Amino acid sequence: MNTTPLRPALRRRLRNLATACAALLVAATAHAQPLEVSTSFSILGDLVRQVGGERVKVRTLVGPDEDAHAFQPRPSDAREIGAAALVVVNGLGFDDWMLRLARAGGFKGEVVVASAGIDTLAMARDGHDHGHDHGKAVDPHAWQDVGNVRRYVANIADALAKADPAGASAYRSNAERYDGALKALDAEIRAAFAALPAERRKVVSSHDAFGYFGRAYGIRFLAPVGVSNNAEPTAQGVARLIRQLKAEKVPAVFIENVADPRLIERIRSESGARVGGTLYSDALSAAGPAPDYLQMMRANLNALRTALLDAN
Repeated sequence: MNTTPLRPALRRRLRNLATACAALLVAATAHAQPLEVSTSFSILGDLVRQVGGERVKVRTLVGPDEDAHAFQPRPSDAREIGAAALVVVNGLGFDDWMLRLARAGGFKGEVVVASAGIDTLAMARDGHDHGHDHGKAVDPHAWQDVGNVRRYVANIADALAKADPAGASAYRSNAERYDGALKALDAEIRAAFAALPAERRKVVSSHDAFGYFGRAYGIRFLAPVGVSNNAEPTAQGVARLIRQLKAEKVPAVFIENVADPRLIERIRSESGARVGGTLYSDALSAAGPAPDYLQMMRANLNALRTALLDAN
């Protein structure tokens, strides 16, 4: 038997080879076990999936066609958030309950505020009783401006790359691809409404979820309730809104996919405005035209454009 000791150079090569094999094994194991990310509501969940691709496993607490304002967490939600590698929230007071759940579940990782760095919008102060139950002066529905969502995507990509450095290049590539689609969508919406006369660019929606959309694309939204669908409009406020619709000849009212349609139907019947269809405000659709963010915004664009173009 040959018992000649290995030369130092050969030993070093073998050690390096073993180290490289171990690193490949770790990387393969990490890729086989996706990064677990908890998000508060369906729109954020879609954005994380677009950036994360196959490297992430996303759990969304408030699903499609569900209202985040009325969400009632279960004890199991806190436990599952506690086990996540990353928590992504909208911020701006929209989903503070997610932070409380993370603390209750013992979450020790990073909480990513997707809206960080955007130009925020104050909530409307138009004389109606909007029931601002967020307790904040900032409108949280920033995703209704596609330009803001480009910032959301950049923030999400940075957070995923930090949590999973091995996937950083994949996250950057996915984010860049998706940002191109967002940029094109933003230009499409702007072009569609630029051709409409200003007096036609006004509608009624169920609650104040479209302030950012209105600011970005030149549409005036009126609403009988505030930023939360749980806010109760006063009879005086609704009557005042109906008088305003008649005086200004607002052409259309819209139902939201997470709102009770009865109030909008009353406003329609008393004002003479037509129902322009469904708008998607705080949630994607479980089925139908808004299964992801890009399609949601195009569904809103098509509904608004059709109603406003058809106005007499």
